[in-house]
Amino acid sequence: MQNRLKLRIFGCLLTGFLVNLHLLRFRKMSRPLHRGSSGGGVRILGNSNDFWDDSQMKEKTEKEDVDRNRTNGSHNTYLSIRFPFRFLFLDSLSSKHSLSDNGFVSDPFSPGTLRSRHKLSLALLKFSLIVIVILALTGSFWWTISITSSSRGQIFHGYRRLQKQLVSELYEIGEISQGTSRLRELEYCSQESENYVPCFNVSENLGLGFSEGEEYSRHCGHGLNQHCLVLPPMNYKIPLRWPSGRDVIWFANVNITAQEVLSSGSLTKRMMMLDEDQISFRSGYSTFDVEDYTHQIAEMIGLRNESYFIQAGVRTILDIECGYGSFGARLFPNQLLTMCLANYEASGSQVQLTLERGLPAMIGSFTSKQLPYPSLSFDMIHCARCHVEWDKKDGIFLVEVDRLLRPGGYFVWTDPLTNSQRSLRNKENLKKWNTVRGFAENLCWEMLPQQDETVVWRKTSKKNCYSARKPGSGPSLCSKGHDIESPYYRPLEACIAGTQGRRWIPIEDRKKWPSRANLNSTELAMHGLHSEAFAEDTINWKSAVHNYWSLLSPLIFSDHPKRPGDEDPSPPYNMLRNVLDMNAHFGGFNAALLEAGKSVWVMNVVPTRGLNNLPLILDRGFIGVLHDWCEAFPSYPRTYDLVHAEGLLSLEFGEQPRCHMRDLFTEIDRLLRPEGWVILRDSTALIEFARSQTTILKWDARVVEIEGNSHEKLLICQKPFFKRQAS
Repeated sequence: MQNRLKLRIFGCLLTGFLVNLHLLRFRKMSRPLHRGSSGGGVRILGNSNDFWDDSQMKEKTEKEDVDRNRTNGSHNTYLSIRFPFRFLFLDSLSSKHSLSDNGFVSDPFSPGTLRSRHKLSLALLKFSLIVIVILALTGSFWWTISITSSSRGQIFHGYRRLQKQLVSELYEIGEISQGTSRLRELEYCSQESENYVPCFNVSENLGLGFSEGEEYSRHCGHGLNQHCLVLPPMNYKIPLRWPSGRDVIWFANVNITAQEVLSSGSLTKRMMMLDEDQISFRSGYSTFDVEDYTHQIAEMIGLRNESYFIQAGVRTILDIECGYGSFGARLFPNQLLTMCLANYEASGSQVQLTLERGLPAMIGSFTSKQLPYPSLSFDMIHCARCHVEWDKKDGIFLVEVDRLLRPGGYFVWTDPLTNSQRSLRNKENLKKWNTVRGFAENLCWEMLPQQDETVVWRKTSKKNCYSARKPGSGPSLCSKGHDIESPYYRPLEACIAGTQGRRWIPIEDRKKWPSRANLNSTELAMHGLHSEAFAEDTINWKSAVHNYWSLLSPLIFSDHPKRPGDEDPSPPYNMLRNVLDMNAHFGGFNAALLEAGKSVWVMNVVPTRGLNNLPLILDRGFIGVLHDWCEAFPSYPRTYDLVHAEGLLSLEFGEQPRCHMRDLFTEIDRLLRPEGWVILRDSTALIEFARSQTTILKWDARVVEIEGNSHEKLLICQKPFFKRQAS
């Protein structure tokens, strides 16, 4: 109440100050009109009764008394408006101001009294200003002292929200001010760009002097500069739904030749057959049987078969140069999630074909940079005849494998080099094999019994193993400055990482999948998260997934006939397969999709600009990656069925945008399959502006209100299926 009273007093004084200031300005503007000039114009006195014409001043003398009385009445009104503080000068006004000969009120600010009135008004203004300043400072001081910590948080939150809204609106104005040309529909890229992947231009990298494998690495010096839409190949067809699409893909959908399909390669690469316009993946098409192979690995670990990997603590696997994903496809029914990682390939790409099959994959290289995963990310790393030279560079590639493996995790290597009988006949191969074994031993890896060409090492679960090594026998432990939990394409480090943090937990001591997805309070505290916040996030995403699915229903089946009163049919559980979450937060969207029984896998992306929750996401048994969304994502065109982002626009464009929203949406279009979906949730201002960007991309889009939330909206889009015309 005291604060309100102070504000009212402050408002009254401020009003008086402004009125007096306006009075002085008005007096200067109207003074010539009170000098009785007979210009025939309108005379302004104070209200509608004071608009007098020159003809009215020539009326008969018998009406002069009436006119004087009327003017006296007007005089009172005039003074009340013209001089609101006249109560300070009642005596002087009554004695000095009367009707003049021409029937007008003599000006209270006439030259005779102007100086005194002017001085008095200025004194009043100065006094009012001093009082206002004193009251303002005093009220502000007491208000600052009395404010509580909770109200401070509310004020700061409101300030931040208004600041973000202002920045987003300024960003929108800046984008629009660049001209209508920015809102024109983008042109289509040339046919050579059908499989274009920015940041992975091998020929350009070679021209820049990169060599020794660096030409296959990622080089994103210029950000997102693609200003056209990538069209699918001429004979492109919508992929088959899962699980049929896992075993059969359309030949025209990927960039591969018939010779490449039939040529030799890695073990799992050979498991393909070209049948007219389809490529089939079957174990029976090759002398190599992936089922027997996974069974063999399980036996080497000490398990009955691959279905027991989960019981041994294995859930997520990194498959280096995965062939075409057959190893991960075989393990997927056992609830094992395998991420394929391979170099960029202009033709016959392992990553492109694996993604086309509906399996996780991304472009990456073991050349000179750390992969964009946190330390202690995977339970198993697999390499079947991959082309990584593990014996080179003092074993630094094995050190990177050690960084990515969780304590107690497994490194599986299948290569003719490991066959001791063959190596004895080749001294060079024997030297390489002994070098790799020595590096593994210095990393405190335990070599399990070998079978044929396959070797399995187990990473130590005990930190004291490193201190028990002979001095100088292996890489040292990384210091805190070099033990970055989540590096983003940093140079490879020749030291053992992951030992400084609290996430050093052996895989056998972790909860087994699927319980692993729900972290307990101790595990959440390790990531700086409270169980209440995590539980609330889980509930919110369950509701969001339900609403998303119901929103997609009428859009998908809008052309289907239905009887009045019938509800829209629910989209099939396998409508989507490859999902990209561009701002994954805690991985709640991924968890809610799986709990709802959707047959999807989710690439959980944690933007480098936001909070790094990627370790938490990976500890839940999901897969994900760090990424800067002002750069191109390391994947081929047309690889995701659904792209989802909650709060990404505010994160990237709410404060100090580093790139244009148009470029981000063009990148989304490149990654999205024809007839694929985009779901964005963000502030109202940014969603409305994003809606205008969909016109440039030729998307079908609609904005959806969120019940009970006036600050945010949904933007749901679908990418049309445009085909390239035959030339």
